[in-house]
Amino acid sequence: MTMDIPGDKRLAAAVVMDDEGRVLLVRRSETERFLPRVWGVPCGKLEPHESAADGALRELKEETGLRGEIVRKVGESSFVSDYRGHEIKNWQENFLVRPLSVDVVLPRPDQAHAWLRPDELTGVAIDDYNLDVVRQALTSF
Repeated sequence: MTMDIPGDKRLAAAVVMDDEGRVLLVRRSETERFLPRVWGVPCGKLEPHESAADGALRELKEETGLRGEIVRKVGESSFVSDYRGHEIKNWQENFLVRPLSVDVVLPRPDQAHAWLRPDELTGVAIDDYNLDVVRQALTSF
């Protein structure tokens, strides 16, 4: 019997910044297994053969309803997660994104979103990992 253990995961994140220099954060649903109710940037796993830039824009659309365009890649991050007792290495490419639409539509009713200035970011329950991703984008701006 073989176990289905995934290998390394590839992810992409969209740090969305509007014309006023505010960053979009989304609070995860309380039903999420990973980081419930934590604030962060739209992010997710890439599809097979999907570029990181395309994945960041797809995740942005799926998680917020927004369309966007890549301004530039701002950095990379990695973290280890647990899958059924096995460590999985997660590799994430992070992009600064300009929104092309304005109406945020969240998939679950218990989620929330906020447009925050850089000095307001720590006023919500954002974890250090997501804060670092946002800071990558702000530093490269």
